[in-house]
Amino acid sequence: MIDEDGSQLGIMSSQEAFKIAVEKELDLVKIAPTSNPPVCKIMDYGKYRFEQAKRDKEARRHQHIVEVKEIRMSPSIGINDFNVKLNHGQKFLKEGDRLKITVRFRGREMAHTDIGEKLLKNFAEQCTEYGTVDKNPKLEGRHMSMFLTPKATKQSNQDKPDSSK
Repeated sequence: MIDEDGSQLGIMSSQEAFKIAVEKELDLVKIAPTSNPPVCKIMDYGKYRFEQAKRDKEARRHQHIVEVKEIRMSPSIGINDFNVKLNHGQKFLKEGDRLKITVRFRGREMAHTDIGEKLLKNFAEQCTEYGTVDKNPKLEGRHMSMFLTPKATKQSNQDKPDSSK
């Protein structure tokens, strides 16, 4: 038996424990029902559930869900188009999202899969500042794809809003 302030009251029957809880106008909660003897605590169960929900909500608020963003290209992509896709990819990696880069081969382009592989490796090389290669280029049917994961960045104080203003 544990009191509401955390002090141990010792081993007692459930009727005695319940009587003490009723006197203090609190609830008797089994913490470890499978142990021998079962461990019970006197507490305000409604308040405990409210605080637990509050902690869970706070944890969800600070959680960042990692999405997989996809960028599609063809082996015959122009330099400017490649740079636009590269900028988008770097932005996604900065935001902390995983990145899937796919090159689609059509018709006779299948004979030159090495061009697509060079394109993907060039893309990864340009993104080394923001991310690392998770899965190397792999040909699956008419698509060659590669995954990049963002580098772990420490959130600086300047990114957080200043509440002292």
